[in-house]
Amino acid sequence: MKTNKIILLVGLIGSGKTSVGKRLAKKLSLPFVDGDQEIEKASGLSVIDVFKCFGLEEYRAGEERIMKRLLSGSPCVLASGGGAFVAEQTRCLAKEHAITVWLKADIEVLYNRTTGRKRRPFLQCSDSKIKNKLQTYIDEEYPYYNQADIVVETKNEAVENTVERVFQSIRNYLKKEATQNEE
Repeated sequence: MKTNKIILLVGLIGSGKTSVGKRLAKKLSLPFVDGDQEIEKASGLSVIDVFKCFGLEEYRAGEERIMKRLLSGSPCVLASGGGAFVAEQTRCLAKEHAITVWLKADIEVLYNRTTGRKRRPFLQCSDSKIKNKLQTYIDEEYPYYNQADIVVETKNEAVENTVERVFQSIRNYLKKEATQNEE
């Protein structure tokens, strides 16, 4: 399976973009790039510190600049930051340069994967309030994620199983795209 496009993984915090992305990149023999790590490299700060020092608006502006650069690059598996796909510019660039895969998870999966994790700036609250915050993100951001080329439900399962379902979904997408181009 070969593509000259970037495989862009999108989804909420805890949907599995990084864990699935690393393994998928290996399976596809592509480099793996993590959007959050690129923000840290560019700023010289942790994602949490960028958020604390500059606030949400500047964080999002920086994230948009990073995504613009990454989406203009070479084929890779790219794990976006949680809210990166909400930005219209990012979605437009993704349509042009990437195959977008939404790792869609329900609130229970997201909650189980994020509770107690302190490196997530958008969930800096008590564990009792995380579900409410996640539900707000679901309500606000799922309409944007719904614009992805491929949707794969993530579940409480071994990461390798999710990777295989993503891999098969991409394969099917590319076959369908090739058939449409032949017609």
